[in-house]
Amino acid sequence: MAGNRDGVRQRLDDLAGMAGGAFSVLAGLKNEAGQLAKSRADAFAQRMELVRRDEFEAALELARRAREEAEVLTEKLAALEARLARLENRGGDAVSNIMIARGDSSTEA
Repeated sequence: MAGNRDGVRQRLDDLAGMAGGAFSVLAGLKNEAGQLAKSRADAFAQRMELVRRDEFEAALELARRAREEAEVLTEKLAALEARLARLENRGGDAVSNIMIARGDSSTEA
């Protein structure tokens, strides 16, 4: 009976070793399949001219900054245009006042 027990134990040890080997093979296959899927997905993304998320977010940040700068420049331009209009009105009034003082009623300066 002891010999039978040793034989069963040996078979169980062999079976456990084969199961461990099978799990190692399966883990290797899983890693290889994952790498293959990632490689194919990257190739597909390149063919479709897709961008990576970090590149997309960087482009969004650049666009946001450009919009902010454009808004600031638009405000500065509006202020400069208003200032120019005031200066032109002041200059026009001065010319009109000089023409009136001379008694010149023509509209040509």
